[in-house]
Amino acid sequence: MSLCAAPEIREAYDDVRNDKSTTDWMLLEFVDDRKDELKVASTGSSGLDGLKSELKDNAAAFGYIRMAMANDELSQRTKFVLLAWCGPQTRVMRRAKLSVQKAEVKNVLRNFSIEIAASEASELDANSIMLQLKKAGGANYDRQTSNY
Repeated sequence: MSLCAAPEIREAYDDVRNDKSTTDWMLLEFVDDRKDELKVASTGSSGLDGLKSELKDNAAAFGYIRMAMANDELSQRTKFVLLAWCGPQTRVMRRAKLSVQKAEVKNVLRNFSIEIAASEASELDANSIMLQLKKAGGANYDRQTSNY
């Protein structure tokens, strides 16, 4: 069975991408420690903090987050972030397979501006992520954050 075969994964992905939906993140976790199959573990509308609260120290997971970004007071854009999570207590075999599995996840969660790999919740700082999104976005006319 494929890593991302569950139809709920595509549905959750489409929901996060839908501007009319309040859902702004989803988390994919492995069905169990032995299977290389993902399931939708949770979704929410509480932004990065909501997603971070669901991450486990003993698990690997993938997150997908919709974030609103503004380069100046007149321009508001929606950007998407792909998170590859590998908690500090994740089993060695799961950790070893993660980079290969990430490529398969990217075939389903295709549209994102930046990709973040993290193993500690402290690595997921909203300001840092916004700065990375601005850098990835090209031109930046906001004088307050223009010095990267």
